[in-house]
Amino acid sequence: MQKLLINGKRELSGSIKISGSKNASLPILAATILCDKVKLKNVPLVKDIFTMLELLRFIGLSATIQKKNGIIQVICNKKNIKTLAPYNLVKTMRAGVLVLGPLVAKYKKAKISLPGGCAIGTRPVNLHLFALKKLGAKIKIKNGYIVAEAKNGLRGAEIKFPSISVGATENAILAAFNAKGKTVLKNCAIEPEVKDLIKFLNNLGGKILIKDRKISIAGSSKNLKKNITHEIIFDRIELGTYMIAAALVGKRIILNKIDPKIVKKEIEILKKMGVKLKSNKTSIEILKSVEIKKINVETKPYPGFPTDLQAQLMVLMIKAKGKSKIKENIFENRFMHVPELKRMGANIEIKNKTAIISGPSKLTGAEVMATDLRASVSLVLAGLVADNRTIINRIYHLERGYELLEKKLKNCKARIKRI
Repeated sequence: MQKLLINGKRELSGSIKISGSKNASLPILAATILCDKVKLKNVPLVKDIFTMLELLRFIGLSATIQKKNGIIQVICNKKNIKTLAPYNLVKTMRAGVLVLGPLVAKYKKAKISLPGGCAIGTRPVNLHLFALKKLGAKIKIKNGYIVAEAKNGLRGAEIKFPSISVGATENAILAAFNAKGKTVLKNCAIEPEVKDLIKFLNNLGGKILIKDRKISIAGSSKNLKKNITHEIIFDRIELGTYMIAAALVGKRIILNKIDPKIVKKEIEILKKMGVKLKSNKTSIEILKSVEIKKINVETKPYPGFPTDLQAQLMVLMIKAKGKSKIKENIFENRFMHVPELKRMGANIEIKNKTAIISGPSKLTGAEVMATDLRASVSLVLAGLVADNRTIINRIYHLERGYELLEKKLKNCKARIKRI
């Protein structure tokens, strides 16, 4: 099994081009079920993307990749469609459930394995099913599968989500896109990735409007374009991760191909912590930050601070003088990186849903184990700032969501290698 070996305490400088968003690419790939021919640009070539492409091919779509420039082309051959997403293709990636909405909408039935992904909480699919039922689907859970059917097709409805869910919002949009009549979704997720899906579907010929947390979808789009091209937005979580890496050990790092307006909250929090940064139209420059200040942060749905950056920010909090707090409001098991950081010398206490970080603490390299995607990259950040050598096990989690991580860090003079 492969591991990452990091020799820390190396000052980093250089530039990093931020990849396309994994979390925007996955629902858009699921949406290709509704299309004839699609070309997607700026797709990050990470494991979750390859798993989704495998799933689309199993369903009956044709998908090709130009690895050199991150372009994926998908063609839907309507004659040979399987309305099935099997366990072996969905078990490692929660986004597999996103094919449920488009399959039921277009082919009136679907059988989807209950999803897997990171072990960071229960993350039930009940909100996905809640929305599909409102649109007229009959659903049952049988032998670990969601079995859905809408013999007469889906019909538009007014749906208010009892709580905000990115995946359920996306699945509802995909299902409502082909439904008969108008659908209004309330209390929706409004993440940039949701907006990118809406942009893609409107480019296809849809009529979807978003205002505050309300999304209106005019269903039964009959005059859809046969052939469209769409460029995926940048990955704001990757950007946030490298911003924190630069704050930890950077001398001068420039992060390119981004839109700073999308990460206002992250910039605001890092500036409060004493991180020196300047943002331009398409880049952020981070200079050496001498003194990191304590802060209290809560994870919230967008535009709040993202749960996917909680573990990374915690590593920066270890350098701050005094007690910092980070409250996790999204997932109940998202502090699994804490024992590993403590093994490296961090002083962290968990009380209910809040981590209390007392600093500054000196981190020392150790052998540690990744438990999920974002936890694994927090250990990379800890390894960069720690004395001596850090060995990270189970790095397959990293491969699910970070494109060319070692190469990007090596280009900025980090001492990191795969063994």
